[in-house]
Amino acid sequence: MFRAVLSVIIYWFPYIRILMKLFTLVCLVLIFSSINPIAAQEFNPQKFAKGYFNAWLATQSPNATKENIEHYLTFLADDVGHQHLPYDPEDTRSPDGKSKMRKGMNYYLGSHTEYEGKLISLTDGYNVIVIKYQTSLKGIHPQTKQVIAQNYLTIEVLEIENGKVSVIRKYSE
Repeated sequence: MFRAVLSVIIYWFPYIRILMKLFTLVCLVLIFSSINPIAAQEFNPQKFAKGYFNAWLATQSPNATKENIEHYLTFLADDVGHQHLPYDPEDTRSPDGKSKMRKGMNYYLGSHTEYEGKLISLTDGYNVIVIKYQTSLKGIHPQTKQVIAQNYLTIEVLEIENGKVSVIRKYSE
């Protein structure tokens, strides 16, 4: 009996070694493919912030389109929270946050007859980006139908999660 078991082990030993090496290789591939340090390093907050700001500017242009809004929304998480004091004091994230932003932005789409936004500064930290910009605009408010002309400074604090804006906090004069 012992000789039979020993002969089976001796016969199968080279194949077992090959299977063990393949098993080890598959395990290593699975482990390292789930950990992607390159993707984590690819996020560049300064580049992201400039892209975000330029996308925002395009949505405010007198010639803005729904496609501009959709492009801007690609920077946001689906459950984005938005706070713009004093107009929108709530910053709670909700599953339909991006949908609410889309609805609000489409309501104001094309209301500017003139718009200029000038980037003043970008600062980034751990999962946060701070954008400071000057806004000058003229237009007709879609609700009141009154002519508006404004010039103000805005600071946006963007909380970043998984490469997307999860919360927007706007502070302006």
